[in-house]
Amino acid sequence: MEIQKILESLKEGKISVNNAKKLLSLYSIEEVEGFAKIDINRQKRRGVPEVIFAETKELDEIKKIIKRTLEKTNAVIVSRIKKKDHTKILEYAKKLKVNLKRGEKSSSVLLYKKPLKFHGGKVGIITAGTSDIGVAEESRLMCEAMNCKCIISYDVGVAGIQRVFPILKEMIKEDVDCIIVAAGMEGALATLVATMVDIPIIAIPTSVGYGYGEKGIGALASMLQSCSLGLAVVNIDNGIAAGGIAANIANRASAKN
Repeated sequence: MEIQKILESLKEGKISVNNAKKLLSLYSIEEVEGFAKIDINRQKRRGVPEVIFAETKELDEIKKIIKRTLEKTNAVIVSRIKKKDHTKILEYAKKLKVNLKRGEKSSSVLLYKKPLKFHGGKVGIITAGTSDIGVAEESRLMCEAMNCKCIISYDVGVAGIQRVFPILKEMIKEDVDCIIVAAGMEGALATLVATMVDIPIIAIPTSVGYGYGEKGIGALASMLQSCSLGLAVVNIDNGIAAGGIAANIANRASAKN
């Protein structure tokens, strides 16, 4: 039960003070052997699942955090898994008997116990090129973990600008609440999309590029200096953050309809 509902139930006399206290005590931190402190009720409090950034963690630490998180919550995202650990994480998920979703061209995975229900908002996700798909897939996993339906189309960048028009028409028809645009090189697709729709745009500059604007610097600078309003920008390759913002916007919009 969310904090707001607990307080409303207490006010209406549906639950006792002791029961409310017990429910609120769930909003706590779970410590794992002194090396990790898990915000186990983040999804109940904010609608955002726990995310394990695996790139800088040892395999044994990742496994322990996964196990403890799934004991207390329904879902956890493990992002940026090291190549040497990827198969072992998949095997561990199978051992735990939990469901698993993988990101295409991505090392990130979503683990969950109960089936995901897409009762939240709708998020559109597009990429400029195929090289941007891995980052966009991190956004998709995050949005789906937050109960959003995703409408996806990849490789529709400005090098063949006519490709973007059909998918934008579809997203408008689907009445998406937010659109995520992942693009590298000069990052022009995000500005283009923002000029054409009255929908909030979350832009992700990806580390695709070379020379003067390599590693996403060119795309980041371009997106930050966009003349088109209604466009927000996250850090380079930060698909997780983009997904969290977009899903939050979409879910709030959906709740008010």
